[in-house]
Amino acid sequence: MSGSDGTRDGVEGARPGRDALTGSHAGRRRRRRGRGERAMVPDAEFSSYYGRPILNRPTWKALDIAGYLYLGGLAGASSLLAAGAHATGRPALARTAKLGAAGAVSLSLAALVHDLGRPERFLNMLRVFKPTSPMSVGSWLLAGYAPLTVAAAAADVAGKYRLVGAAATASAAVLGPAVATYTAVLVSDTAVPSWHEGHRELPYVFAGSGATAAAGLALVCAPVGETGPARRTAALGAVLELGSFRVMQRRMGLAAEPFERGRARTLLRAAETLTSVGATLGACFGGRNRAVAAVAGAALLAGSAALRFGVFHAGVASAEDPKYTVLPQRERLAAGAREPGGAPPAS
Repeated sequence: MSGSDGTRDGVEGARPGRDALTGSHAGRRRRRRGRGERAMVPDAEFSSYYGRPILNRPTWKALDIAGYLYLGGLAGASSLLAAGAHATGRPALARTAKLGAAGAVSLSLAALVHDLGRPERFLNMLRVFKPTSPMSVGSWLLAGYAPLTVAAAAADVAGKYRLVGAAATASAAVLGPAVATYTAVLVSDTAVPSWHEGHRELPYVFAGSGATAAAGLALVCAPVGETGPARRTAALGAVLELGSFRVMQRRMGLAAEPFERGRARTLLRAAETLTSVGATLGACFGGRNRAVAAVAGAALLAGSAALRFGVFHAGVASAEDPKYTVLPQRERLAAGAREPGGAPPAS
């Protein structure tokens, strides 16, 4: 019974309705109150300090690095096309692809050095070989690949040293797939959400994009009668590029959102249209009409470039917005907590 001085049952300091229950009584009380209970406040919204990005924005220049990604894919796939044309007796197509590979990798190296600021910085990356570093592996790959493409192209143009030229062509073709795709591993190895989360499919996207670019160059420059392999390469590359990109977007969840916003969305939509149109024109009419083949090739080249620039800008946008870093981490923690033996999600 409560007294007039605010005590209850003669216990000093007790307050009506505030007694703490212990033991099994407390558990039953909490369980009864938990049934059907609704939250009285909304879930907490995440935020970063003063809305500033959690990650540092990539400082790479778009023209240099997106161009480097594009030209590397064009070079690597062109070396494969050159080797195939050389082996099947298509000299004009082989020369086009060899010159394309040599020119593209040279421009790619120039773009990389320009972004680094000084040529010696690239040479410094060759002081050690670190297999666990995509940048180190890529630097050594380019250092070995570029001279091979130049040797293959020079021997073809000069018409001399055919054995040396053939060996250089074959060796460049062996390294070509790695050159075309290692840049996907390079960007995926960063903490940038829209690049890192696409690490499974992005090499396939870049492989397809490189194939369409190499085929496009061949369709623009080679005689129509020799472009059969290029037209087939364009069709296969387009299927691989567009299909892998769609799979990647579905799997990435929230991290795929920057691909559908702003400049990245415009570029990627253009890439899809140009690549589809170019591959279709090349497959259906590119072997009959020189003008149509050139239009198809130009569309394929532009589509491949738009894809690389779109992926670049999407990655930059994902680094600038904190939610693409924080929310996927929370989702992974929650998923881990739901699994047997999983750790509880962070509060």
